Amino acid sequence: MTTTTTYIAFLRAVNVGGRTVRMERLRALFTELGLGNVRSYIQSGNVFFTTDEPDRAALTARIEEHLEQALGYPVPALLRTVDEVAGLLAAEPFRGVEVTPDVRLVVAFLSEPLPGEFAFPYRSPKGDVEVLGADPGAAYVVIHLRDGKWVTKDMFGKAYRGTVTSRFLHTTEKILAAARKA
Repeated sequence: MTTTTTYIAFLRAVNVGGRTVRMERLRALFTELGLGNVRSYIQSGNVFFTTDEPDRAALTARIEEHLEQALGYPVPALLRTVDEVAGLLAAEPFRGVEVTPDVRLVVAFLSEPLPGEFAFPYRSPKGDVEVLGADPGAAYVVIHLRDGKWVTKDMFGKAYRGTVTSRFLHTTEKILAAARKA
């Protein structure tokens, strides 16, 4: 029996740092891989698709290789099922955090779990990044803006060797809602 899974690909390095990819092109690249029902959401590299591929690691590698060949630079892809994203949002990882004009809530999608010795809550040396907790696929980060800016870009210090791409909580909620639409 074949099971079709709907994934959300959270892509890193799309439409930042002078690397521009039109969403039509990005959708075409995913379609070229034989993925079904390919759609995208906003310009920051969020692609929804269906597949019967049971091996997520192999699928991720195939997507990353294809994107690098087509675009000429590495594009890490962090794949999550719609149910996984719904589950992390349902857990309300930011419950009790007061949002102010200087506070941003961020879901950091991880290619591998944070190191076992990573202690929660973690606060960056500058005090602007606070990691409340994590599961194997995501970390929940509160950003305290300094003079309206996000100062510390390395959320987990030097100990983390994996790939991270992050989305604001409200954007993650919108991505999930869009992915659920047929």
